[in-house]
Amino acid sequence: MVTKKINSISDLPGVGEATAQKLIESGYDSLEKIAVASTTELVGIGIGEVTAAKIINAARDALDIGYETAKDILERRKNISKLTTGSKNLDALLGGGIETQAITEAYGRFGSGKTQLGLQLAVNVQLPKDEGGLDGACLFIDTESTFRPERVLQIAKAKGLDPDEALSNIYVAKAFNAEHQMLLAEKASEIIEKKNIKLLVVDSLTSRFRSEFIGRGSLSERQQKLNMHMHTLQKLADLFNIAIYVTNQVMENPGLLFGDPTTPIGGNIVGHQATFRIYLRKSKEDKRIARLVDSPYLPEGEAVFRITPGGITD
Repeated sequence: MVTKKINSISDLPGVGEATAQKLIESGYDSLEKIAVASTTELVGIGIGEVTAAKIINAARDALDIGYETAKDILERRKNISKLTTGSKNLDALLGGGIETQAITEAYGRFGSGKTQLGLQLAVNVQLPKDEGGLDGACLFIDTESTFRPERVLQIAKAKGLDPDEALSNIYVAKAFNAEHQMLLAEKASEIIEKKNIKLLVVDSLTSRFRSEFIGRGSLSERQQKLNMHMHTLQKLADLFNIAIYVTNQVMENPGLLFGDPTTPIGGNIVGHQATFRIYLRKSKEDKRIARLVDSPYLPEGEAVFRITPGGITD
């Protein structure tokens, strides 16, 4: 018996025309996206559990997903790009800038520069690669009504970009609740390739979850949903080689007697899933201090940058 070679979605066992259409319309338009999906995800779009498992396993077999050498991983990481923050000091702290295929989280008190950095990156991503950009567009999920097009205009003019074009290359969605925020991330794959998206900003990651899931009784559900949301973001970063930048709120830890009591929301779920963690705090006048708290390969350290009318600089 000759096994049919799988080259496309329609070649998968159990996938007829109707199922293929359902997969594509739900954003699972390639073997890679199906291979990294879970059975629960496909069941959620109306595919039977047994069929979903069969489809996913067939896609994984076709792509030969399994172990690979560290040398292969190193070779693949050569595709990773770095997006400038506008500050050479901050770029150096991050090993060259905000990394694609990764989630960079910035947390800090109100006014520490989290949103300002997000708006700066939304403009910088449009710059040519030789100027530190990614020559692409930005998706911006706004959960706190903090997105300001007027600020984008200021930054774009300072960078020598056409202000109207800069605004047209930023696609903004306002998340009305935590479920809507998760849905916006899940549906992002439908627009990423069409609009040449190279950066996804979530400002802020935890605001909706924090306000909707109150008290210890709902903590488990909140963390479970946050975990799913973070994994969706990481999947987008990996599949499309884009940069993910999220901001996070903080709380004071009254039990800490020594040191800085500022603690990011989301606990270990957010801490483990974020590839890079930056703690931002205010300094004198327009200066801000960024501290690299966590990274897979970079040392902890600090960098000073400024927030000016024209954007982020040294």
